[in-house]
Amino acid sequence: MADFLNVSTATATRDQAVTLAESAVRARLAAGAQIVGPVTSAFWHAGEFGTGEEYQLLLKTTDAKYPELEAHLVEHHPWDNPEVIGTAIETGATTYLAWIERTLSD
Repeated sequence: MADFLNVSTATATRDQAVTLAESAVRARLAAGAQIVGPVTSAFWHAGEFGTGEEYQLLLKTTDAKYPELEAHLVEHHPWDNPEVIGTAIETGATTYLAWIERTLSD
């Protein structure tokens, strides 16, 4: 069975998050995606501290698909330097993980 990742990014608007989620899932780079938000973020940008509202996008993929998913998110993201982070899924329901693998191999 493949190794699995939960990949996160964030956007300024819900519509941007939906567009990224749909494009990644339609391209079979992620088996599914959830959008959470708005969430409040605190960050440094261009040497200045800031806060703002964002929409977090969580995508389920495999290690094998991650490089393509990362490239897709960076290319289609409205920000010049978006957060794209992959976190290993250490354990999960066997049937769910099999669904991810099956969906991304179709």
